[in-house]
Amino acid sequence: MIGLRSRFLLFFFFLSVATLYAYDDGDFQIWHTEAQEMEINQKWKVAANQEFRWGDDASELYYQHYELGLVYALNKNLDLGLNYRQILERDSKKKFRQENMPNIYGTLKWSLFGFKFDDRNRLEYRNFETKNAIWRYRNKFNVKLPWKFTRFEIQPYLADEIFINFNSTGFNRNRFYSGFGISLTKNLKGEIYYLLQSTDSSGTWIKANVLGSKFKLVF
Repeated sequence: MIGLRSRFLLFFFFLSVATLYAYDDGDFQIWHTEAQEMEINQKWKVAANQEFRWGDDASELYYQHYELGLVYALNKNLDLGLNYRQILERDSKKKFRQENMPNIYGTLKWSLFGFKFDDRNRLEYRNFETKNAIWRYRNKFNVKLPWKFTRFEIQPYLADEIFINFNSTGFNRNRFYSGFGISLTKNLKGEIYYLLQSTDSSGTWIKANVLGSKFKLVF
């Protein structure tokens, strides 16, 4: 696990990269997520989400996924989760291909000087329609800044996520997020964010500039 100090350095490194490449050479994309969460009791929750992504300057729907899972709060600092995700993604022939992805994760949570941190470690089994299955590890480190604005409690955050395949490709993707959360109502939360995605494609790092939104309904 990358240390806290190192992750802060990564935050500011990718912030500078995001500024440099924001409108230079990356594809502009729009991602939208809709999530639902229902509390069973103080320890257990059921969670679901659907995500849609448009690429090629946001002109073509190329990705969608549907996920359902369980979340268990082991204590106030650690959540455990088990999910199943079905993915449909366009290939080079413009045909949607299916991927089935069961995954497990653990999320550490803590606060310091008003900053709220969470560190999610996720292990995925990627079962593809047309190629061999692989395992993948993802680590997402998120920090919410200790300020809220207006009655909608607008709160800025930064996050960085790394992707490591358990095959010859190894570390092949990074995502840097900069955005803010918002409380629309007691049961409806939202996020608006900018995301810089860098993906290793045969030795060449390809960047995408993403405008993202997320809405979560809590029961």
